Amino acid sequence: MTALTLAKPDDLPRVTKLVADFHAEEGISQDEAVREAAILPLLEGSPHGAVYLIGPARAPIGYAIVSFGWSVEFGGLDGFLDEIYIRPAVRGRGIGSEVLISLPKALSGAGLRALHLEVDRENEKARKLYEKLHFEPRERYMLMSRKM
Repeated sequence: MTALTLAKPDDLPRVTKLVADFHAEEGISQDEAVREAAILPLLEGSPHGAVYLIGPARAPIGYAIVSFGWSVEFGGLDGFLDEIYIRPAVRGRGIGSEVLISLPKALSGAGLRALHLEVDRENEKARKLYEKLHFEPRERYMLMSRKM
């Protein structure tokens, strides 16, 4: 089983490097200072979310970030898997599946009622993985965002 460790402030350099790698891969442009400012509160214990390191804590192979909210529809505390990333060199070994099985179990034990994620409609491989792990598309709804 792949280790999943709650990241702490000392992990900031490791987490920001992984996030920068993911953002580069996805074509997400973000200033390093903005990235650090978004991550650090989560590492310091913000109730709004958490960062999990995947693999050995001192040399992680990936990360998952969950942000928390509240949903009347789902009956209470819910989470949004904001980002999940596995280094390309170790993909295809079932690590992502392990994380997406163990993380919801751990979070449901802490009272989470639903976990949501966003996937590119064109990313067939990811969609099939998520569906296999019981994430269901909500065809009637779509995620909409407004930058502030």
